[in-house]
Parts: sequence; structure tokens; C-alpha cells
Amino acid sequence: MNRFLASELPEIAPEKSLFHVIPAPYEASVSYGGGTANGPQAILNASDQLEVWDGISNPSELGICTHPAVDCSGTAEQVMENIEAAVANAAQHGIPVLLGGEHSVTLGALRALQKKHGTFGVVQFDAHADLRNAYEGNPYSHASVMRRALDLGLPVYSIGVRALCAEEVAVRKEKKLAFLDARDLALNGIPAALLPDGFPQRIYITFDVDGLDPSVIRATGTPVPGGVQWWQAIRLLERIVAGHTVIGCDVVELAPMPEDHASDFAAAQLVYNMMGVIQRFAKR
Repeated sequence: MNRFLASELPEIAPEKSLFHVIPAPYEASVSYGGGTANGPQAILNASDQLEVWDGISNPSELGICTHPAVDCSGTAEQVMENIEAAVANAAQHGIPVLLGGEHSVTLGALRALQKKHGTFGVVQFDAHADLRNAYEGNPYSHASVMRRALDLGLPVYSIGVRALCAEEVAVRKEKKLAFLDARDLALNGIPAALLPDGFPQRIYITFDVDGLDPSVIRATGTPVPGGVQWWQAIRLLERIVAGHTVIGCDVVELAPMPEDHASDFAAAQLVYNMMGVIQRFAKR
């Protein structure tokens, strides 16, 4: 795999980088359209077409190091352990930026960062709640990753959800979860008070690209209509990151399709713009 923004940036040592890109090409439990194993490479390829000026700032000034791809062979637990080790290594130097792969890769990152930081909040952009205890008998399913976050004792705040099952609705009520669903966002805009009171100061952002409307990124397993628009997403990220310490983030569930380089490019731009938002708004 090539480096993120390799066409624009020289290779840089991990200890001189704030952002640590970790490809995790894992795909084992997708339930509709497939191809997420190719997502990390597509993002890296598309990043060669980005400009280092993101429109407001140049996050590459803080240093971007791309790590080798995680070995995603073996059992789900073995893969999670491999991701956990890679994220723990990157977190010694800066902010891990995980590229999926299916959404289940987030669990490995959460485990690593919990060992380092203790409690933190998880902010989830997604079309789906991912709160099933298991899907098709698999507790490591992409449809269960936020349930596993809750099992770790981590508070979760979701944005953009518009497809839930009855079990997930019940979990939301039982756990008293706060959320901003896509319908509420469309009808009422971004609320003045976004994250709930008492949400941790340290946060991890997990961005499933199907949280965006298919008009922005179509190349994903389940492109649910009615999602978050591009500039809404950037403004939401700014509001969320402001005054918080971002300890890690990911962009997952890109499933590249032939002749749709627009989706690949948008995903790469999203990764870089998240870095820019962290550069400008995060507390460090």
C-alpha cells in the first residue's frame, strides 16, 4: 500500500507526525454490497489527488505518517488484536487515523485507546445504529460495533442514523443514549447544544461513510437515502471537535466501485478534512 498524500508529502518519521494513518482492509461480515476490503487502498490512491491546502488550513504541516496495512487474515478476534496492536503503537506518537475495511475494525482501536486513556466518548457518524448484540450470529459484525463499544463502558453519541431495527430502538431506550438522527437534522438543523451534558472531554470519532447521503458517497454497502450532506458533516465535525481532545478517528465502509472515483476521492477528502478540523479546533 502507498502512503496517504504520497504525491505531495515526503515520507516522515512516526515521532515527527501527529496523524498516523493505519489501513485495516478487513471484510468478513458485510451484509449487502461488498468490497470494503478494498476501501483503504482506494482512499490512499485517491489521496494522491488531494491538495495539501484543505480550503482553510494545511493539516499536513502537523505530519502524516502512513503505517503498514494491518494483517486482516485469521479469526475476527485475531484481527481485532492486530488492529489493537497497530493503534496502540501509533498512539505512542500521535493520533491514530484508521482506514477501514468494514466498521467492525473500530473495536480494535477502541480497545487500544481505552487501555491508554481510560474513559472517552465515541462519536459515530452512520446510517445505522450498529447496536445489535450480534448479527447473523456474529458479535463482531459491523452491525454490532457500537454495542461492543457500550460493552466497554464507553458512551456513544450517534449522528445521521436513519435505519434501525427494533432491538436497537430498545437498546437506545434502555441505555438512555443521546443521538441526532438524520430526520431531525434535516428538519431542524444542527442543534445549539450538540453533545450531551457530561460527555467526556476526550473523544474518538468513527465515520461510516454511509452516514453521508449517497449523493456524496455512493460506494458503500448500504447507501441509505436521506443522509448527512458534505458541508453539514464538516460543520458537525467542527462543533464536535471544538474544545475536545481527539484521541483517534476512523473512516470506514468505503466499498469502491469501478468508474466511481468520485466516492473514493470524497472519502480521501473526508479523512484529510477531519485532520484539518482537528488541527484548527481540537484541544491538545
